[in-house]
Amino acid sequence: MPEAPDNRENQPRIIPPEILLQAYAQGIFPMADSRDDSEINWYSARRRGIIPLEEFRVSKKVQRLIRKKPYRWTVNEDFRGVMEGCADRDSTWISDRIIASFEALHELGHAHSVEIWQDDRLVAGVYGASLRAAFFAESMFQRAPEMGKVALWHCHQVLVDGGFRLWDVQFHTTHLARFGCREIGAKEYRRLLAKALRQNARFAGSEGAF
Repeated sequence: MPEAPDNRENQPRIIPPEILLQAYAQGIFPMADSRDDSEINWYSARRRGIIPLEEFRVSKKVQRLIRKKPYRWTVNEDFRGVMEGCADRDSTWISDRIIASFEALHELGHAHSVEIWQDDRLVAGVYGASLRAAFFAESMFQRAPEMGKVALWHCHQVLVDGGFRLWDVQFHTTHLARFGCREIGAKEYRRLLAKALRQNARFAGSEGAF
């Protein structure tokens, strides 16, 4: 009986988890130029976008959705599915190498996802990396109206309940400003990051809806 082919050569070469964690500890994050790009570019924004946990907000429409609960939410149930959803767009910085690298980080407990389900279909999610009490949100997606905002709401609840101190979203955008995102300088960001790295937190949640 012939041996099964060894497909390891066809697998993306990952960024070692220790390199990723060292980069995040310095405020540096990876991006690629496209889904098929095997190269990694490293960035550190001079003006950083953060969402202060005490200032997070959602619209009344989203609040009504959360009260009605026409969905199920989970934590870390389909990390790969969330990354694939985030990468499924015409232009993406989430390459196959980044997906493989974050899966390895996820297996070590340093990358997490929040999923939103409707009729057992993954309709929205957000994922990011964690280090001590800092959470570095990477991307989000939605396949049903408003469900991406619902995913952010549940992500916020998990961060608060878990004792996180810094919610880094990399860049300030008009979209993120709706949730309380504000822009800070590099010096202030380094101060907040250093403070968060001196504390412990836990990214965990229960299936269901609050």
